[in-house]
Amino acid sequence: MANLKEVKQRINSVISTQQITKAMKMVSAAKLRRAQDKIIQMRPFSQKLTTILNNVSAASEGATDLVYAQKREVKKVLLVPVTSDKGLCGAFNTNVIKATNLAIREQFTGVDVTIMPIGKKSFEYYRKTKYSLIDQYSTLFHDLSIDAIRVAANHAMDAFVAGEFDQVFLVFNEFKNVATQIIRTEQFLPMSPAESTEVGKTETDYILEPSREYIIEELVPKALRVQFYKAILESNASEHGARMTAMDKATENAGDLLKELKLMYNRTRQAAITNEILEIVAGAEALGGK
Repeated sequence: MANLKEVKQRINSVISTQQITKAMKMVSAAKLRRAQDKIIQMRPFSQKLTTILNNVSAASEGATDLVYAQKREVKKVLLVPVTSDKGLCGAFNTNVIKATNLAIREQFTGVDVTIMPIGKKSFEYYRKTKYSLIDQYSTLFHDLSIDAIRVAANHAMDAFVAGEFDQVFLVFNEFKNVATQIIRTEQFLPMSPAESTEVGKTETDYILEPSREYIIEELVPKALRVQFYKAILESNASEHGARMTAMDKATENAGDLLKELKLMYNRTRQAAITNEILEIVAGAEALGGK
C-alpha cells in the first residue's frame, strides 16, 4: 500500500490539474459564444448567396464557361485540412487528419496531392510526410480575420485557374452543437453545378444590370470566398466546443479520481494508526509480562 506522503502528493497534483481544466473549460465557453454567434450569422448569408448564384447561373448559357467551374482530368489535387493551433480538444484534430488521409487513399490514389494546412496541428503532421506543402497559411488562426482568410482563399482560387491544381477540397469540422462536430470533405473547386430546384419551388426572376454574365463573374469569386470563410468559422466554433467538452470531461474524471485517492488516503492513514496502536499494546503487554 502506498504511503501517506505519496498519496497526498497525488491528491495535490490532481487538484491542480482539475483547477486548470476547469479554467480552460470556462475560457472555451466564453470563446465558443462569440464563435457560435459568428457562424450562426454567416450561415444564412452563405446559403442565400449560393441560392442567388445557382438561380442566376442556371439561366445563363455561359455559366458552364466559368473559369472556376472548369472540369479537367484530375492529376493534381489541393487538400486544405483545417485544424486548430492547440490540443486538449479531444479527437478534433485527429478526425480532420484521418478524413484527409482517407480521402487521399480512396479518392486520390495515383494523383499528385498537395496539402495546404490551416492550423498548427495539421502543419506539424503533414510536414513530416511526403506531400508537398503550402505552409504560409498554417498560422491563420493567430489573427483570424476576413482579410487573412480572403488571402488564403484567393491563393487556392488563383492556383486552380492557373492550372496548378485540377481540384481543391476543404476538410473541416462543421459545428452542430457543443458536444457534436461533423467532419466535412467538401469540393471547393471546380464549382459543383447548380442543384435542380425543388418540387413546387419557383426560380426567382432577377433583373440584372449591367448584364447576367458580368454579375456571374463578379458574384462567383465572392461566393467562393464566403464558402471558404464559412468553413474556417465552422472549424473555429467546433474547436471551442470540442475543447469545452473535453475539459468538462477531464474535470469530471479528476473529481472521480480525487474521491478514490482520498479514500485511499484515509484507508492508509487508518491502517497506519491501527499499526501504531497495535505496537503500543504489544509493547505494554510485553512490559506487563515482566
